[in-house]
Amino acid sequence: MCDRRKPTMRSPFRAASAALLLAIAVAAAGCSSMGGASTGDAGPTTPKLSTVTPVDDPRTVTGGSTAVAARSPIEPVVEGEQVLPTSIIDNQGTQVTVADTTRILALDIYGSLSRIVFELGLGDSVVARDVSTAFPEAADLPVVTENGHDLNAEAILDIAPTVILTDTSLGPWDVILQMRDAGIPVVVFDSARSTENVDDLILDVATALGVPDRGTALAQRTQAAIDDKVAEIAAVAPQDDADRVRMVFLYVRGQSGVYYMFGEGSGAQSLIASLGGHDVAAEIDWQGMRPVTDEGLIVAQPELILMMTKGLESVEGIDGLIEAIPALAQTPAGQNRRIVDMSDTEILSFGPATADVLDALAVAVYAPDEAR
Repeated sequence: MCDRRKPTMRSPFRAASAALLLAIAVAAAGCSSMGGASTGDAGPTTPKLSTVTPVDDPRTVTGGSTAVAARSPIEPVVEGEQVLPTSIIDNQGTQVTVADTTRILALDIYGSLSRIVFELGLGDSVVARDVSTAFPEAADLPVVTENGHDLNAEAILDIAPTVILTDTSLGPWDVILQMRDAGIPVVVFDSARSTENVDDLILDVATALGVPDRGTALAQRTQAAIDDKVAEIAAVAPQDDADRVRMVFLYVRGQSGVYYMFGEGSGAQSLIASLGGHDVAAEIDWQGMRPVTDEGLIVAQPELILMMTKGLESVEGIDGLIEAIPALAQTPAGQNRRIVDMSDTEILSFGPATADVLDALAVAVYAPDEAR
């Protein structure tokens, strides 16, 4: 955290979750680049929720849907002077002084940090990107991650950043320590992400870069967009909890044999709540990110599975998923083949584009024929 809040270390649960996320990312890198991000034109996007007609009962829908979020252009906040140096205590309790932001490197598993930097009006100072930074404005930047999400120390040193912004979602961690040993200020942010802390992340990044006023404006704009979108989705979703779609988030990397169900503390709980769904992982008290079990799935009885697109591709689609996790066939989601997937770099990114992500997912849930 930045010094505007009590400078404490991460909780043990969050630390464990971050470590597990890093381990999953490493496993994913062994089989494919998580997200397979490509910048520029992503092709057709899912229509806006405001333009579609929801189905009468989303629990009866059959078949899969892919959500493709609209590519909203960067709208930099430029009002507010930058004041350097800044002195902050990061999320690991490390005192960091940032005196130069002419060469910024922002790295995390979803590309959220770089998007925030661009939205704060400092995009011209960003000198490289991770593979998940998939918005068009960053298309010409060199990539300093390899094999998916492995940090490349030589590539980072070659671009000579004056400050590195990151979290614990990428590795090897020795690379970050090497950057510190080389004298580069490294600010580590909280890797736990949800709709509830998007504004905190924005404010922390802005404080580190010496533009707190811009951070306040961007956080307010982003939170207002999220709140408006959640309210719009709530008007479409069933009002009675008993009628809400029973959802769960599965993280899958078939080539590596990785099959996880995401619960409290993973970000999935926040996502499902924002979509007006019933979180079955919370119902069965599923904590964090853990290997899925047949018993857990059968007890949960999900009606809809949320997934990352590359994860679904790694098991060769819905048929392959049901074959890989036979217990799915004993759930409504498996019986109805009800899978909603979205780009790995977007679905749990929780940043300035969150409202667009929620909009596309909501269409895939409540008006799936128009999302396909």
